[in-house]
Amino acid sequence: MATTTQQREQANELKKDTRDALHSVMAEQVLHTLGKPDVRHRVQVRSLWDSFFRVNILVGDDAASLKVANSYFLKTDGAGKILESRPAIVRQNQC
Repeated sequence: MATTTQQREQANELKKDTRDALHSVMAEQVLHTLGKPDVRHRVQVRSLWDSFFRVNILVGDDAASLKVANSYFLKTDGAGKILESRPAIVRQNQC
């Protein structure tokens, strides 16, 4: 029984690691295309369903001042490569 529990925990950890890696790939692609903001920022990636995601670029010095500078609805392939973005990701000097 312990082995089954361990296997389940390992499988869950692998899924989480895979999800985190895909989210990182998407975040890097968005920042590469958009341009890195000149202010403190954070990229938030949320899984919606299947291969669809919401990516928000949050800017601000602390939690109280955070605002969504950019937001994208993405469709990706299995490796996290962006196939479609709404709105289109356009390079900016600053967010």
